[in-house]
Amino acid sequence: MIEFRLPSLGADMDKGTLLEWRVQPGDNVKKGDVVAVIDTTKAAIDVECWHDGRVEALLIEPGDEVPVGTVMAVLREAGETAEQLRARIDALRAVPTVPTSRVTPVAGVPRRVAVSPAARKRAAELGIDPAELTGTGTDGAITLADVEAAATKVHAPGRAEVMRQTIAAAMSRSKREIPHYYLAEDVPLAAATAFLAEHNSTRSVTERLLLAPLLLQAVARALQRYPDFNGFFRDGAFIRGIGIHVGVAITLRNGGLVAPALRDVPNKDLDTLNRELLDLVQRARAGSLKASELSDATITVTSLGEQGVRSVFPIIYPPQVAIVGFGRVLEQPWVIDGVVRPVPLVTASLGADHRTSDGHRGGLFLAAVRELLQRPQQLAQASP
Repeated sequence: MIEFRLPSLGADMDKGTLLEWRVQPGDNVKKGDVVAVIDTTKAAIDVECWHDGRVEALLIEPGDEVPVGTVMAVLREAGETAEQLRARIDALRAVPTVPTSRVTPVAGVPRRVAVSPAARKRAAELGIDPAELTGTGTDGAITLADVEAAATKVHAPGRAEVMRQTIAAAMSRSKREIPHYYLAEDVPLAAATAFLAEHNSTRSVTERLLLAPLLLQAVARALQRYPDFNGFFRDGAFIRGIGIHVGVAITLRNGGLVAPALRDVPNKDLDTLNRELLDLVQRARAGSLKASELSDATITVTSLGEQGVRSVFPIIYPPQVAIVGFGRVLEQPWVIDGVVRPVPLVTASLGADHRTSDGHRGGLFLAAVRELLQRPQQLAQASP
């Protein structure tokens, strides 16, 4: 028997509301199949199954709000019979799965709905969550007219404020429990910017490579050398991450932020990473992320350069043990072969957990990031 439980989608989540079951009893599911849509304080998230099996019973209903870890469904494994599972299912239906509350679906409560492509694009531009609208299209679909009508109204406050409170609680816990130390390093980007300019000279605007994937790849390759910054601190011990999955801090248009993961970054070439990053940002702001994307990150990278910030000293996202920040690119005087020249620079910063590393290792890690960015051609290829 497999117990499908509400997963934790980050340190700032302690409960969630079931919006929709994507399966029914009797359905066969495979690992990776989306089986439910869960509302968190950040977005409606597609939750995948982690096992192969047959859906035997659904234990909660849409609208139920339950704590993380609650058994939501039971799957039957190969060779098991319904009779063998009946007693356990009856027990799970009782005390362990009593919902903390039940939310009646009404206008304003996030839910998974059909949205036309034009409406989704316009909603993203306006910072409107389509799930908060009442659709007038076929079967309740959200149309462009619905989005435009909503833009003329004052939205009831709530989701953004709740998200900020939730994030603040998680960051307060991080600063209270994690002994942070911080380091910063100015990184010359002459080679990187020249590489991008040459690479993009024959490309259309939509196909151009951004600087961000290059920075993410440099961090990922540095983690291959210094894996003590890639993983989690749980139960008093460091657990090394399986794979290098870089969480990217993304600001949402209606307030707050998320940090979904780009998986296996060193194994991807720069073009692939660029496409996946753009897709991740678009889906994060449209509220269509998957649970695995919010729970798989082994380190987080945040960049506030677009906001004009020169440097950032971010707070670690528990249970991760490190976070890297990048500021804006500035032309600064730099000595090259004894000659002062204007060079584009970015300040890279590291916030790390003193329980798992120290300033010496942190300095070596940042130095590796700096060194790797001087060889962008190598970063453009997938790691062998």
